[in-house]
Amino acid sequence: MSKILKVKARQVFDSRGNPTVEAEVYIKNNNASAICPSGASTGTFEAFEKRDKNNKRYLGKSVLSAVNLVNTKISKKLKGQSIHNQERIDALLINLDGTRQKTNLGANAMLAVSMAVKKLSAKAKKLPLYKTFSQKNNFQLPYPLMNIINGGAHANNGLRIQEFMIRPDRAKSFSEAMRICFVVIKNLSKLIKDKGLSTSVGDEGGFAPMISSNNQALDLIVSAIKKSGFVNGKDVSICLDVAANELYKKKKILYSF
Repeated sequence: MSKILKVKARQVFDSRGNPTVEAEVYIKNNNASAICPSGASTGTFEAFEKRDKNNKRYLGKSVLSAVNLVNTKISKKLKGQSIHNQERIDALLINLDGTRQKTNLGANAMLAVSMAVKKLSAKAKKLPLYKTFSQKNNFQLPYPLMNIINGGAHANNGLRIQEFMIRPDRAKSFSEAMRICFVVIKNLSKLIKDKGLSTSVGDEGGFAPMISSNNQALDLIVSAIKKSGFVNGKDVSICLDVAANELYKKKKILYSF
């Protein structure tokens, strides 16, 4: 009942409107699927995303070759394997690819399949997905970091830093962390409006005001934290995802910031 019969993939579109891989894993009388979208920027050492760069019909963005690899090589390799042995499934995928950065099969193909297997295992056991990751009873939700101002590849503004985030250090629970972030975000929205700037959002939901100064973005967040009644660096901390690879200029062999 838990043996894989086949793995089927298809090309779908993510929230940015870009093609990505959806994989569906089948056992007898059950199946589950997973989608593997990607970020706007990619680090040098990140796992490889396989796209059809020569397919002009999809502007070089299609994932049809990755889909084909799932439907042929990966499906054949995983047929007959138990969905309840995630380590073996992942080891088979890694060995089948055989490269450090997953350049043969593509991480987008491999991850979609791996996630679908894990979801199907939980579904077959009639358990919530999170309960299949640990046997402990003291589960705790991780506290969120909120991406509140977007720049870089995530927004059409002049900010070079890609993500300006806040971390609710004062929170003692997940719900309190959400409340703190909510208050700061709402005050940030008001501050941006008061400056006559747009509160339109970037690719990942943070505000994308038409500013070009990273210091100005940081000042806005500091002001929003203070306006919310919190202390910057104590109650709420500012975190950055610089996406430094996007700043690298090959011709000049330097990071332009």
